[in-house]
Amino acid sequence: MAPFLPFFDFWSVLRGIPLTGSKKDTSAMLPSLTLVLGGAASGKSSYAEELAERASRTRLYLATAHAGDDEMAAKIAAHRARRGDGWDTVEAPLDPAPALAAAKSGVVLFDCATMWLSNHLMADHDIEMETGNLLAALSACPAPVIVVSNELGLSIVPENALARRFRQAQGELNQCLARQAGLVVFVAAGLPMAMKGALP
Repeated sequence: MAPFLPFFDFWSVLRGIPLTGSKKDTSAMLPSLTLVLGGAASGKSSYAEELAERASRTRLYLATAHAGDDEMAAKIAAHRARRGDGWDTVEAPLDPAPALAAAKSGVVLFDCATMWLSNHLMADHDIEMETGNLLAALSACPAPVIVVSNELGLSIVPENALARRFRQAQGELNQCLARQAGLVVFVAAGLPMAMKGALP
């Protein structure tokens, strides 16, 4: 005879709600590419990390930020502390393709596309070519990939030409990523909203 379930747990099972203390495995539910968008301090990285942790125990973090000053170093340290154990980290400020190709299982978190774009802009690289290379590498990755990116188009028009170029390039990159992604999530005030596909 099956063990007795309390009334609440019985209905939880029928409705597909995980029982207390369990985590729902979403690895089969993630598309090959998920895009998580949001503004600064919106909770987008935390949400993306949670999504990856629910998806697989094998997790690769592709870090794109440079610790160029004390403030950025502190931010990187805070992100690393929040993730905790259970992650493999690869520094990929410019070229994530080798790490993406080597990810044969689990899930990959690419955080973030905005820093990746900034690195290429500051190096005066061909953004159109680099974007094409990134999209191809994401498409070829054997494991599902979650990309975090900033939404910069909701603020005022920047006053200097470089900032305007960066905002334009970021918007175009986000559109390219969104077209390729099976799931696009916008995070505001820590709350995820599905813009394409359904939240797992």
